[in-house]
Amino acid sequence: MSDARAYDALILGAGHNGLVTACYLARAGMRVLVAEKNPWVGGAAVSRELSEGFTYSNCSYVASLFRPEIMRDLELPRYGLQILPYEGGAVLQQDGGYLAMFRDHEANRREFARHSKRDAEAYDLYSRDVLRYCRFIRPLLLRTPPDPARFRPRDLAELLYLGKQVSGLSEAQIADMVRFWTMSISDYLDHYFENPVIKAYLAVSAIIGTALGPMSPGSAYVLLHHYMGDVDGNIGAWGYARGGMGSITKALAASLKASGGEIRTGAGVAEVLVQNGRAIGAVLENGEEIRASRVISNMDVKRTMLKHVAERELPGDYLASVKKFKTRGSSGKLNIALDGVPKFTALPEGAPMLKGDLHFTDSIERMERAYDDWKDGRFSRDPFQDVMIPTLIDPTMTPPGQHFMSCFVQYAPPKIEGRDWTDADRDAFGQTCLDQIERYAPGFKSLVRHVEIRTPRELEAEVGLTEGNIFQGELTFDQLLFNRPVPGYANYRTPLRDLWICGSSTHPGGGVMGAPGRNAAREILREAQLSRKEMSDAWPVL
Repeated sequence: MSDARAYDALILGAGHNGLVTACYLARAGMRVLVAEKNPWVGGAAVSRELSEGFTYSNCSYVASLFRPEIMRDLELPRYGLQILPYEGGAVLQQDGGYLAMFRDHEANRREFARHSKRDAEAYDLYSRDVLRYCRFIRPLLLRTPPDPARFRPRDLAELLYLGKQVSGLSEAQIADMVRFWTMSISDYLDHYFENPVIKAYLAVSAIIGTALGPMSPGSAYVLLHHYMGDVDGNIGAWGYARGGMGSITKALAASLKASGGEIRTGAGVAEVLVQNGRAIGAVLENGEEIRASRVISNMDVKRTMLKHVAERELPGDYLASVKKFKTRGSSGKLNIALDGVPKFTALPEGAPMLKGDLHFTDSIERMERAYDDWKDGRFSRDPFQDVMIPTLIDPTMTPPGQHFMSCFVQYAPPKIEGRDWTDADRDAFGQTCLDQIERYAPGFKSLVRHVEIRTPRELEAEVGLTEGNIFQGELTFDQLLFNRPVPGYANYRTPLRDLWICGSSTHPGGGVMGAPGRNAAREILREAQLSRKEMSDAWPVL
């Protein structure tokens, strides 16, 4: 057993949020240890070589949401992080046509006009309205939600801040925003557009990683969540992390070590040690005890509380709320090593859209039918796929002339008709996805060297994502702001003293954003009365 209080902070899990928290605490002078069960760091933001010479972004696959404030504060470019922006993408239609998308607004407008002149005009209005919602939400990402049921000075200050944000909107704008947060993306897009392919492309961000279909109420907000990132100051832009998404967490790990922090891999946590209502450390799976003044879990709230904290230590009402927190998985992933670039029949030779994301689902109705399969407990027979070939921009991931293809897939349920996934189910899911790509790129299968297939089963077993939910909890309106993860505990604290949560099951939610980790670090430093000067927008002392 280590000496009591050997560490100021013990972080459970080396996912990106855990590493962000650890970096800020170490820079403030704390002695920090990160314990990770896998032999590698990164959680869902990881790059691994499973086929010789090919680096896969195994889970998360694109960058945009990661907060630029964190990149600056922790000097991540100094440790090798580089984000490479990519050109839009395309929807490949069943009739052989395509809709292209670009980073440039006017280029998109011209492309929309090719399909619908009316929709080209509506695109300006749509972009203006969505940007207004982004401007309202973005400042909230790096703030701790208030508890409206309490009257502590900080909660009152945050409620006042929210009131000021709302007071800058007209009555009509407030009504539109509330409607946007609660309606389906299908209904929302119907207010602007008529062309089914345009609506299908714009609906994509509303279903990524969520157990909702495009016709489900609340799906419109999920689109906004994905729109709030930026690359090089371009709001809504996306890019690839050079060398794969693991480059983000490798840079975080290097920054942490440079600040004196420690990381132990192969150190899975069995149980959080609790004494007199206070977390005092953790027991590892190998039986070793590590003591710390505070324990910070990067795992989701359900995994933390239901698997690693003794039930007797938690209040019954809190435990009941945690059990009700929705973490339904809906996603799968294929990582494919290719001998060359597939030829998609709908696209011209050398089309720039190949460097972005390619979709085959060309109507919202088709997207909804894929969701219907999920509701029936089956993986989608005609899935939505977000297909990307990062090596067209970043050749460092594969041998010369060969390529890596990433396929993010909706929908894959956490259970198959109520039972656990089998290897045969996984293989059938993968074959369904490969067959779909082959229909749009004849000869594609002949280029395939290796395929890694990941269902919710693999995501939970390897990464620790409960039910395979990539956001550590659904992004529905009832699980946002002061309700995330549990009302009364949206401030990264738990009912146990010195046990904190810093992962994506806390505000503002999932994606490779880093905001939950940064916000948790700020609250920990504030309580410890340590300097927050390393944070570019440190809170004033109240």
